[in-house]
Amino acid sequence: MKFACVFPGQGSQSIGMMAELAEAYPVVNELFDKASEVLGYDLWKIVQEGPAEELNKTEVTQPAMLTSGVAVYEILKSKIDVEPELFAGHSLGEYTALVCAGAIDFADAVKLVSQRGKLMQEAVPPGIGAMAAILGLEDAVIKDICKTASDDNFSVQAVNFNSPGQVVIAGNKQAVEMAMALAKEAGAKRALKLPVSVPSHSSLMEGAAQQLAEFIKAEIKISKPAKPVLQNVSAKAYTRPSDISKNLVKQLHNPVLWVDTVNNLLAEGIEGIIECGPGKVLVGLNKRINKDVAHHTVCDLASLDETVQALA
Repeated sequence: MKFACVFPGQGSQSIGMMAELAEAYPVVNELFDKASEVLGYDLWKIVQEGPAEELNKTEVTQPAMLTSGVAVYEILKSKIDVEPELFAGHSLGEYTALVCAGAIDFADAVKLVSQRGKLMQEAVPPGIGAMAAILGLEDAVIKDICKTASDDNFSVQAVNFNSPGQVVIAGNKQAVEMAMALAKEAGAKRALKLPVSVPSHSSLMEGAAQQLAEFIKAEIKISKPAKPVLQNVSAKAYTRPSDISKNLVKQLHNPVLWVDTVNNLLAEGIEGIIECGPGKVLVGLNKRINKDVAHHTVCDLASLDETVQALA
């Protein structure tokens, strides 16, 4: 089976994640030890013991999810004889994909996503930004609603095109709340505010993106990936390190085109998509985008065995 590996982003984290896999596969603790050394604190302890408020800090969540995704991929790779043809990741997951494809060294990536989280949190003070999921409206309708709800002082944009009928919006709290009300008036099934304070992928992240560009240029080496990675901003694969870097910066203040990403994976002849990492968020989205291909997740021992058997 010609397959692709995809990686989840923030929101899939939970206290105790990866514990079962860590008992069976030493690579989990090895990678968390390496990440902790880079970060200067015990990342595994926070992941296992919390408190949840600490794990949910974006500068902690991001390296925790990246390390988990890389560990899951390493475990899967050790169990099968074939390699994925393509990689992709949702938002933060794109960094995990680039590590697994050989474009960014793991330790560099841990340092990078930790800095990314800090810049995102510092860019917008608590209480200023918001995000919300809009269910049951066409993409074009949501885009129009966001334009209506924005003015010179407050703005909101559609930032995650997750699946048909599921779009996340982000921006200033006032504009997000107005867009939610307009979406309900337009017939949305739900308009649900998300429990986050950082308006990811919105125009409010432009300042953070500029600082991220400077950090990447000064601190991070990006190489040509061994296998193509489809990047969020265009849902296309790039091989030149300079293009990959520019797209990571753009991603911070531009939408995640996940529907296009999955469709483009399938257009390349992919017959199965495997989500590697905690939770099952992406496998749910992917099934709604196209249910006619094989969808698998690897997040614990049972799902690992099931996926290995399917690939065999």
